[in-house]
Amino acid sequence: MQTIDTQQPKPSAFLPMLIIGMLFFVFGFVTWLNGALIPFLQIVCDLTESQALLVAFSFYIAYVVMALPMSWVLDKVGYKHAMCLGLVGIALGCLLFIPAAYSQQFAMFLVAQFIVGTGLTILQTASNPYIVKIGPQETAAVRISIMGLLNKFAGFLAPIVFTAIVLGEFTGVNAQSIAALSDAERVTQITALADGLILPYAYMAVALLVLAVLLKFSSLPDLVLEKPQSADAEAGSLKAYPQLILGVVALFLYVGVEVIAGDTIGLFGSQLGVANATSLTSYTMAFMVLGYLIGLMLIPRFIDQAQALAGSAILGLVLSVAVVFADVESSSISSFLWGWMGIAELPNAITLIAILGFANALVWPAVWPLALNGLYSLTARGSAWLIMGISGGAVLPLCYGLLADHFDNQSAYWMMIPCYSFILFYALKGHKIRQWS
Repeated sequence: MQTIDTQQPKPSAFLPMLIIGMLFFVFGFVTWLNGALIPFLQIVCDLTESQALLVAFSFYIAYVVMALPMSWVLDKVGYKHAMCLGLVGIALGCLLFIPAAYSQQFAMFLVAQFIVGTGLTILQTASNPYIVKIGPQETAAVRISIMGLLNKFAGFLAPIVFTAIVLGEFTGVNAQSIAALSDAERVTQITALADGLILPYAYMAVALLVLAVLLKFSSLPDLVLEKPQSADAEAGSLKAYPQLILGVVALFLYVGVEVIAGDTIGLFGSQLGVANATSLTSYTMAFMVLGYLIGLMLIPRFIDQAQALAGSAILGLVLSVAVVFADVESSSISSFLWGWMGIAELPNAITLIAILGFANALVWPAVWPLALNGLYSLTARGSAWLIMGISGGAVLPLCYGLLADHFDNQSAYWMMIPCYSFILFYALKGHKIRQWS
């Protein structure tokens, strides 16, 4: 088997980047379908805000439950085969959406989401350290940014494709329009909406299985990590690496606020009566793509990874406060930014949530190399711990939903302030700590 040995001079990273880029596009598309799926299932299954966000919870909690078992699988079968297994797992989850749509049983949708999340867990556990280690450490954030660009571009497309294909003739549907229907009309329309899931998810499953076969027989080299500098490092617990542990916390909080920005924008928009609320995640993803493009131009030429992370955290703090105090009756911000291009304008609060995508763009590619620096052959297990941090996408949006149920959607965004504050701490100091005091 062809391998990449990180102790030897690096071969060209073009082929691995190309193949892994395809995978990042796939799990970006699957992940950010949640932004459309959450308001969609809120309508189909008649859910509250917090119940609807169980869709995100069941998806992201798989990263906690399955991350360490998947790291064991990774050690046993290698990076390439693990990625194939991940694609098969996602396909199986997509197939389960078919009986879930027929039955309109919310619990079955949640099980399907968990299986999809499990497949993505092993895919991410394998692919992220692969991108970090196939080139120089100082440009790792650039490589991850390229992957993130593909990931978020897929995320930009996913809600648009979902709205166009699944909703079809019901593209203007939202919580307000469904509530205005008679009981009989509501049942008929909800059944038609649920049936719209069946063929798209069947096609997705087939495409993922085909991609798994192609990856299996591709020339993608496997990854062999260098040995640590001492036997103590080999035997040592990952808890002895503060940069990793604090990085896990930073990723937990980051993924939480990223998912809140991407997945609650549709819920909030639906409650405000915004047309095509299931496609609003695309606005957040568009700003993330813009952030990644700017990151590619700036890192490491003008700023380093830690500086990019600090700037992102500061912008996130500013925007979070602005969201809470924004006027939901005015669309002046979107009118200034894109209204002159003929693109539909949005309430200011919704626009600011979308712009949070820009603040979030560079956090993931900056944290990974900072957290994995110095782990050597413990990188696979360290990667699994970082992947567990993705569980923030399960916990924090659910907290948002509970706050929204008890207060209101807009006030619930206060919870992002402490999250961005910790990310700022990690950027300025946390990633430099090498011993617990």
